[in-house]
Amino acid sequence: MIQALGLTKVYGRVRALNGVSFEARPGRVTGFLGLNGSGKTTTLRMLLGLTRPTAGQALINRRRFRDLSHPTREVGAVLEQGICHPGQSGRAHLVSQAIMVGASRSRVDVLLDHVDLTHAADQRTGQYSLGMRQRLAVATALLCDPPVLVLDEPANGLDPEGVAWMRGLLREHARLGGTVLLSSHLLAELAHLIDDVVVIVKGQVTCEAPLASLYGATASRLRIRSRDQRRLRQVLESAGGRVTRNGDALEVVGLTSEHVGEIAFHARVPLHELTVDPPNLEEIFLDLAGSR
Repeated sequence: MIQALGLTKVYGRVRALNGVSFEARPGRVTGFLGLNGSGKTTTLRMLLGLTRPTAGQALINRRRFRDLSHPTREVGAVLEQGICHPGQSGRAHLVSQAIMVGASRSRVDVLLDHVDLTHAADQRTGQYSLGMRQRLAVATALLCDPPVLVLDEPANGLDPEGVAWMRGLLREHARLGGTVLLSSHLLAELAHLIDDVVVIVKGQVTCEAPLASLYGATASRLRIRSRDQRRLRQVLESAGGRVTRNGDALEVVGLTSEHVGEIAFHARVPLHELTVDPPNLEEIFLDLAGSR
């Protein structure tokens, strides 16, 4: 389990974090969402003992990172790219890292295959693409097969195939009982990956909830076209709907499709289109972050 307990960080007169608290649980993938400068990376660095909090605690399995007996066996992390020497091959990088953390060298070839870098194992990492470096970083994090993964923008630089691979890897890790905490700006992809959401805004957590509950709490938008848009808009607004125009259609929030159908029937306004546009993760996040 990952726990942030009242994390606060002050730089001079700037309060970067203000009492950040949340949990990431085993068997779940938790998405840590926030705009640039919201405090995501600072929080992750505190979890990994790289930044000292002004107040509060960051715990992994109920202990601070520096108190873990074998940190790399308990936590794997990807916080930044370009962590390898550009003159080293991918294989040499993983071998040297395995020696440093006490992992078996037999894991190197297994992981190169696991992250689909076998073909480039003996190529200098300075010639790797951004996506290849990201795959190598993930392989490094997995050297000791840790149960906890902390990842900052893990899909950055990956092509669609790579993103699908990453999604499968992290879902399988959680399915086997592991804990995954990740930040990302690829919100459309997160919708297919995460179980829980933590939203941070200006150094404060504004939401911590299962993703499914957010979808249920956010109103769907209806797209409606009819022969008499003016009349339809009047009756829908009279019924309490929030109506805006989008091209040749009306967009309505606050009414169900069944309700709209009955209203239009009684108003004798034929409908040419009535579709439900459910909220997506990006819209939910922007609402929670106060950016819309």
